[in-house]
Amino acid sequence: MAPTKYLDRPIPVISLANFESRVDEITRQLCSAAEDVGFFCITDHGIPLASIDEMFDWSSRFFALPDSVKATVPFTNNAGWEKNAQIRPSTGAADRKESYQMQFGAHMDGLWLPDETLPDFKPSALGFMHRVQGVSEKLMVCFARGLGFDDGYFTRAHDVGRPESQTVCRLIHYFEVPSDNGRNGGEVWHRSGAHADWAFLTLLFQKQGQSGLEICPGREVSTSFGYGDTWTKVEPSSTGAIICNIGDLLMSWSDDRFKSTFHRVKAPTEPEDYYGERYSIAFFNQPCHDALIQGPKKHYPPVTGAEFTRNAMSLYYSHMAKSSAKRAKLEESAPVVLAT
Repeated sequence: MAPTKYLDRPIPVISLANFESRVDEITRQLCSAAEDVGFFCITDHGIPLASIDEMFDWSSRFFALPDSVKATVPFTNNAGWEKNAQIRPSTGAADRKESYQMQFGAHMDGLWLPDETLPDFKPSALGFMHRVQGVSEKLMVCFARGLGFDDGYFTRAHDVGRPESQTVCRLIHYFEVPSDNGRNGGEVWHRSGAHADWAFLTLLFQKQGQSGLEICPGREVSTSFGYGDTWTKVEPSSTGAIICNIGDLLMSWSDDRFKSTFHRVKAPTEPEDYYGERYSIAFFNQPCHDALIQGPKKHYPPVTGAEFTRNAMSLYYSHMAKSSAKRAKLEESAPVVLAT
């Protein structure tokens, strides 16, 4: 396998300190990052490092439970536990991971483990989710201003207090990878193949020392999944900084002004890569089912949040159907590391 090509690009770091008095400055910084890179790092967001570490501890405790216990809260209607079930069109294979996806309100009925199995997990998880939602809403105010909408435009569309909410928080556990991964004709263990998120905005927490996240900035890359392009490593922070990326929804909602960016958690194949277990927490801002989505310039026809989700899933499965033939052509014309 040919080595991945890398470029050390700077990722914008944006502080939310003194938000009320700096909102215009922060808006300019966020819009610039969304236009030029599609990824940025948020600091001074108000979530204590101890709270983030506590959520990672809960994640470890949840995933340490026997599969038979986790299987009592199976993935249903975009919530619950799954294992080795997410197949990426970019690899044609399942990510070697397990995840537990949580939503707000009644969406989780029957999908929380009983308190005697994991005491206090539910209130702790919901408390963390509400804190992250608070950070998201600050970012939404800025993006609304940057696009000429009123301050509450995006927060109303992503109101997690409504039964129509689709926003989710995903705990992710990547399994340890064999030290000879993909070499000598052996099987390739994929972590998370190259993809762009379909939703509004993703807030990602990484655990220090567990590297692997890489980005391919800009939506206009050489191929549909960044094959042949240069990638940039995004190392975990020791301070609790949040890595954020634009999703396809915000790209559409901004009339393509903001860029949804390809990213992946690279399957380790080189000696310097990280092969151990990897934990992360992803918070996906997804619009309410009945939210009306159309950019200020009306570049695309209006759709509801439910319609956008349905269209995104249809496109995903369309990619899946074509992935085998497409990968064969890509490998022939631009051979790169297949373990993405």
